[in-house]
Amino acid sequence: MSTRKDRKKSAPMPASSAGLLRFFEDDNQGIKIRPQYVLALSAALAVISILMRVFPVI
Repeated sequence: MSTRKDRKKSAPMPASSAGLLRFFEDDNQGIKIRPQYVLALSAALAVISILMRVFPVI
């Protein structure tokens, strides 16, 4: 069996995140919208939906 000192010397290196970094390096040509606009649009849609339920049009 290996001793405690041998285990420390041959410990595996931590996994690298090279794959993740490489994934985020690519720049898409898609639509770019700020997160604040998405949140504001979602909140506005929710408010309109609630108002339409409280005050039916027909």
